[in-house]
Amino acid sequence: MRLQQFAGRLTEHIAHNVRRAALVSLTGLMCAPAAHAGDWCSGGVWVDAMMASYHINPRPDTHFEEFNPGLGVECWLNGQWAVTGGEFRNSLRRPSWYGGGVWAPEFAHFGFVRVAVMGGIISGYNYGNWGLGRNHTIGPVVAPVIMTSYKRVGLNIIVVPPIPSDNLPFTLGFQAKVKF
Repeated sequence: MRLQQFAGRLTEHIAHNVRRAALVSLTGLMCAPAAHAGDWCSGGVWVDAMMASYHINPRPDTHFEEFNPGLGVECWLNGQWAVTGGEFRNSLRRPSWYGGGVWAPEFAHFGFVRVAVMGGIISGYNYGNWGLGRNHTIGPVVAPVIMTSYKRVGLNIIVVPPIPSDNLPFTLGFQAKVKF
């Protein structure tokens, strides 16, 4: 029993530190001097506003929240690679934090539209045996993204894979974004 309690406290501590590291990283990136951040984010910095989601064929007895406010940031290292992180209120009415990378290969750019893939970790969902943290609420995510942009404004449409342990179906996430 003590080993289980220790393991529970350890995973809770790890989850807390992951959330803290994501927040510190985002704050540092947003507060970095312009010249230094410009060197590191030579492809541009976008601030994302998570707005809404649409759930594809949910079970009839489920009621998901489709208004999902939140903020994030994309730091484009060049035209094809970015690091991203942020937070939002998810469809299960829980706070979620995410962090990872984005790959938008050059061959998948079509004028104002880019096809990309996002991979990393996200919290706030029940991942069952795949999850980390208290109650297994931190897990991996790989999601295709359709990105549109015109000058300094854009829209991301994220195709979030299902999370069966939370009865969450395929979901489309919508983010408005502004380039700085």
